Amino acid sequence: MTIYYDTMDGPIVTAAELALEMENVNYVLPFVKKEFETELKEAFDNAVIVRELSGEAAEVADQWFFETAVRLHMVGVGKPYTGIKHSGLNREHIILKAYSAIENQDKTALETLLSDSLREAIETRFEVTISKKDYDVNDIDAAREYMNFERDFVEFCNELLELIKSK
Repeated sequence: MTIYYDTMDGPIVTAAELALEMENVNYVLPFVKKEFETELKEAFDNAVIVRELSGEAAEVADQWFFETAVRLHMVGVGKPYTGIKHSGLNREHIILKAYSAIENQDKTALETLLSDSLREAIETRFEVTISKKDYDVNDIDAAREYMNFERDFVEFCNELLELIKSK
């Protein structure tokens, strides 16, 4: 889920840009756990001071603040920090669709994407499993292959249901 959060056009960097523009760290603070709040505030204060030096200094300070905000977020959610990715990655990613649904207060496109994706995933796994079902009883390798596909299909369905029920 962090694919989008560690991009230059993700919500953390966007909030960090707004925080610098408005000179109010509170725009980005919700993205970090309380235990990292002091570190982020200190980074913000330093970035604001350095931004006043020059245009080049402001670019460096901004990038450093973005990196700090994203790093602290990633650590807070138990994910490794590997740097900020470029803008425009995963534009069709489900996270963008979810944010768009919230922003537009319309979940129709999100529901369609999820329904279509789920239908395709089930259909693909089902068709492959069925295609392996009519194996020769004397072909143990084919029997094992079918059993593996069957098990994977059933487990996939079970995991989907468990995920749906979990929240």
